Amino acid sequence: MTNAHKDALFVLVKSLSKSEKRQFKLYVGRLGVNADAKFLALFNLLDKLRKYDEKQILDSGIVKKSQLSNLKAHLYKQILVSLRLNPVNQNVRIQIREQLDFATILYQKGLYKQSLKILEKAKSFAIENEEKNVAYEIVELEKVIETQYITRSIPDRADELAVEAKELSELNVLTSKLSNLSLQLYGMMLKVGYARSDEDLNKVKTYFDAHMPDYTIEKMGFREKLWLYKAHLWYSLLIQDFLSAYKYSSKWVDLFYENDHMISLNPVFFLKGNHYLLESLFFVKYASQFRETLERLEQQVGDDRFPKNDNIASLAFLYINTNKLNLHFLEGTFDKGIYLVNIIEYGIKKHRQQIDEHHIMLLYYKIACLYFGNGDNKNCIAYLKKIISNKQLKMREDLMCFARVLSLVAHYEAGMDYHLEVQLKSTYKFLLKMNDLHEVQKEMIKFLRNLGDIYPTDLKGEFQKLYNELKKYENHPYEKRAFLYLDILSWLESHLHNKPVSEVIREKALALTR
Repeated sequence: MTNAHKDALFVLVKSLSKSEKRQFKLYVGRLGVNADAKFLALFNLLDKLRKYDEKQILDSGIVKKSQLSNLKAHLYKQILVSLRLNPVNQNVRIQIREQLDFATILYQKGLYKQSLKILEKAKSFAIENEEKNVAYEIVELEKVIETQYITRSIPDRADELAVEAKELSELNVLTSKLSNLSLQLYGMMLKVGYARSDEDLNKVKTYFDAHMPDYTIEKMGFREKLWLYKAHLWYSLLIQDFLSAYKYSSKWVDLFYENDHMISLNPVFFLKGNHYLLESLFFVKYASQFRETLERLEQQVGDDRFPKNDNIASLAFLYINTNKLNLHFLEGTFDKGIYLVNIIEYGIKKHRQQIDEHHIMLLYYKIACLYFGNGDNKNCIAYLKKIISNKQLKMREDLMCFARVLSLVAHYEAGMDYHLEVQLKSTYKFLLKMNDLHEVQKEMIKFLRNLGDIYPTDLKGEFQKLYNELKKYENHPYEKRAFLYLDILSWLESHLHNKPVSEVIREKALALTR
């Protein structure tokens, strides 16, 4: 039996809104002969099923087993055609493609003049909206038609089209190189996280320099600049240059606000740019700018003119709530952030099809940190278990490592130290296997391992020793990333000064604003 999450047709049917289902039935019923069509009967059955069950489909008598595959493929196509016709999905790209299709049909009928007229308008519209790949396709079709529709202006027209094709081709090649570089750097970030040594740093720098194409910023349009800023952003994050990351994520977001019509055309890139800007602000602890950027993002997403679809809704949920948690971490207001847990749990269930496992685990880690900061270590441990026991998580090894280290600390804080020795061995083996044992982690594990031999009267002195040792790494180029995942220094200060960790972080946040 096919798994519900793997059957593409079932997932597509279940993703449809009420209005989209109604539109599909109207689309199918536009001709009377479709009223009893088998694919409509299959659609209605799938709509009613709670999980995909091939036996139930065959038992319904709608279709024989030998015909099921073809019927499902036909229904899948019909749903996509219906969605394409839905006004909600009529964005600029689809409109340009539609005009190109119309022009192609007219060309095939030999109506060259009419075809060229449509292509000229579509090309202007495409260039205006930075859709230069399809603009290049349009120019290529114009060249084909011009060779068959001879006019007195053909010499000038030929030169004009040749220049347009060359310019668009060069810009498309530049964009392709920048997007390839950006994608490769993003892949490095997901797999191994930040650079861990001079060797890692040199590898990233060599790769970046070798693959960064030559460009003239004045000749670049919106699209080319966007990919340029993306590539620089990923490079900055990989080498842990967070001020540079702030610089390029700011350029990314400003590019959209300077070309505000691009927000509705590229809402995903707009959301991602804001997310990385907020992440950079979090890393440099710029709380006031962080709050302002987050409020502006929420206002933009809530605007009636901002596009609405399942993909955008899931990204908005993910980025806004991730950064709401980060704001509470920045300000030390852990208790005020607890309300977000239910919102996030509900959102994960609602958007499960759109959000990947890595981002769900990242949300769980942040929730665990929220509970840890609020002194609720048992809930912290419960959320960390979701990450540690996840055997499918192949990306972000650093997330897995710090989840285990935080779990050790939370077990100690909760007084659940009867399993600590087993966990210490397990964590140590895991970190060695991942080749991710940094000095901060070594010192933490050494401290926790020796806890059983420390007299209560000597405990404060041992906390002070660990604090002094870790403080040396706070601004170390390769060790400082440990403090991005877990504010261990604030935890130690809370023990040294007998204060809740949230109060320590809050005092630090206030000191930064003075």
